Amino acid sequence: MTTDIHNLISQMTLEEKAGLCSGLDFWHTKGIERLGIPSLMVTDGPHGLRKQAESADHLGLHNSVPATCFPSAAGLASTWNRELIGRVGEALGRECQAENVSILLGPGANIKRSPLNGRNFEYFSEDPYLSSEMAANHIKGVQSQGVGTSLKHFAANNQEHRRMSTDAVIDERTLREIYLASFEGAVKMSQPWSVMCSYNRVNGEYASESETLLTRILRDEWGFEGFVVSDWGAVNERVKALQAGLELEMPSSGGIGDAKIVAAVNSGELSMETLDLAVERVLSYVFKSVEHRREQAAVDLEQHHRLAREVARESMVLLKNEDHILPLAKAGTLAVIGEFAKKPRYQGGGSSHVNPTKLDDAFAELQAVAGDAASFLYAQGYELDSDGINEALLQEARETAAKADAAILFLGLPDRYESEGYDRSHLSLPESHIALIGAVAEVQEKVIVVLSNGSPVIMPWIGKTQAILEGYLGGQAFGGAVADLLFGEVSPSGKLAETFPVKLSDNPSFLNFPGEGDKVEYKEGLFVGYRYYDKKEIEPLFPFGFGLSYTEFEYSGLKLDTTSINDSESVNVSVTVKNTGSRTGREIVQLYVSDVESSVIRPLQELKGFQKVELQPGEAREVSFTLDKRSFAYYNVELGDWHVESGGFQLSVGSSSRDIRLSASLEVSSSTEIAVHFHRNTTVGDLLDNPLTAEKAKKYSSIFGLEGAMEDNPDMFIAMMKYMPLRAMIGFGQGKYTEADLAQDLREMNALVAK
Repeated sequence: MTTDIHNLISQMTLEEKAGLCSGLDFWHTKGIERLGIPSLMVTDGPHGLRKQAESADHLGLHNSVPATCFPSAAGLASTWNRELIGRVGEALGRECQAENVSILLGPGANIKRSPLNGRNFEYFSEDPYLSSEMAANHIKGVQSQGVGTSLKHFAANNQEHRRMSTDAVIDERTLREIYLASFEGAVKMSQPWSVMCSYNRVNGEYASESETLLTRILRDEWGFEGFVVSDWGAVNERVKALQAGLELEMPSSGGIGDAKIVAAVNSGELSMETLDLAVERVLSYVFKSVEHRREQAAVDLEQHHRLAREVARESMVLLKNEDHILPLAKAGTLAVIGEFAKKPRYQGGGSSHVNPTKLDDAFAELQAVAGDAASFLYAQGYELDSDGINEALLQEARETAAKADAAILFLGLPDRYESEGYDRSHLSLPESHIALIGAVAEVQEKVIVVLSNGSPVIMPWIGKTQAILEGYLGGQAFGGAVADLLFGEVSPSGKLAETFPVKLSDNPSFLNFPGEGDKVEYKEGLFVGYRYYDKKEIEPLFPFGFGLSYTEFEYSGLKLDTTSINDSESVNVSVTVKNTGSRTGREIVQLYVSDVESSVIRPLQELKGFQKVELQPGEAREVSFTLDKRSFAYYNVELGDWHVESGGFQLSVGSSSRDIRLSASLEVSSSTEIAVHFHRNTTVGDLLDNPLTAEKAKKYSSIFGLEGAMEDNPDMFIAMMKYMPLRAMIGFGQGKYTEADLAQDLREMNALVAK
């Protein structure tokens, strides 16, 4: 096929080549009829196909064809279930085939730097390892059906505020370890057909024009084989973007971008070889799509709805279950309160908005699952289109709750609270929802809250509730999934992929989000999410990885297949997990790695493995992990590579980042020696810390007349001398130490470390 493509390119005019580097319209690539090159359709849909109908508006935000709406990424990540995410991808791929869509624009792998980001519902996690694992399996699932994906938004698109012009200022190590790592694993594991570059600048340069991001890192380092497409309207200067490695500009530029490319080739600014390579990359996937096209593809939408319900069940997180109030008995009288129970908020706003094939009514689903033995009462509780408190609705809610054995409150964030295009300004529920909790709690002790929201909310009202189920944005089967969980058809198994803070100011990005003007500085560095809460010893409302179950799990027998490795080897870790309760349940076993003593600043622990396992009551199973160099490494800016320091590491397994059950130790030896060169401003402490020069450096005690201190209390001597540069010895030595002595010492010391 490569030969055929080269032949096609040789027959194209310059104008045709330039034309293939931009869209035909909003959703289609250009074709060349005379050469048999088809136009392909791309469309939004990380959690559901959003194919614009012919009669729809220009942006395609309305009138999309019906498609299965799965939970958004915030919920999908909370499943921690690679296989399930893959099945969602397969379903999305089948629906794309049925609608003749060639590339699905997603998933989104940006890091949740702040819970205020209006688009967080569309992203997976605050942790790059979890995010990349979820994204990779989503991509594999979609592409297994012969449909491409577009991994987005590359890179550092972590806010909606001024998203098309803001400059994300991030130090290189943080960029590599947190923000790029979220994409890196997905690219290497799944090879998405395309990667979508983001609107923003990164360290002063538009992502669309960054050769460092789009070519050196994405292609040369990570081995990306696909093509790069712009986010819609993200191209600043078309020729510079093409030279940087951005092949396809979307949507259509109306010929403006094409003309710039033609002019640049004619003037010699842009080489024909660069343009030909871009065209080749785009055409490779055009014909790959043609090759995988399934004629008359059919979809079982009922089956997909059942899958959506299964996924929604696993995506929901039980945050509180006081006195085991849940699961509810299918008996008595239950008050269902809150307009969300009948008008669900099941997805986020903006370009990912899906027109569902059907939509569960939670009130009706509760009735269906409970059967005739239970009776239900309903009260509206609040007005969805208003934040104001309606006293009449509150009174109705009180009266309804007072008649019931328990009250189920459907609360959350209305559509207008979080969406693509703008960020949130606070983490609170609407005042009307908070007032409803208080009103019901006045007359009913058993208050169960079901939340519909795309990102964390604060809960000063938590003490008035007995149970809280975080439903996130659960897709079209949200209502049925809630009913299944509340009545114990299945045990909750979701766990948080992000930290819930007690208050907004606890968040590490609080002082620097969303920045000033067109500049946002990521001053928290590596300490995003749980990495910050751990290091600062701040108690979150709910920690990363947290989620309750209707059963209990016991951990035992943590084993490593070796106690020491070098950084080119791997270690196998295993632990036995047992269901000690009376219900079937799924546990998410999490593995964290800690560098016991490091010369660089590192988080206290980092997620490096997880497995979700289903266990029957009394059943035990061994869960295994394999850790390699990357599990222990940090990004060394001087080396320009990942580096492991020799020394001890602690491997910990647990049920959440704050519920560590077992730990074991491992020694790791580095195969890379970092070159050391001593100079006149090298400190005495640096020499004492190096085993090759430590003995020789002890002589400096005599210059200060501290020989006795060195012998009697070496720790005190080291503390006093640690930060003294060698050049200072000349002045303090009062003639005992000269420039010539210093020069001789440097020659000898550097010779020792060079051997």
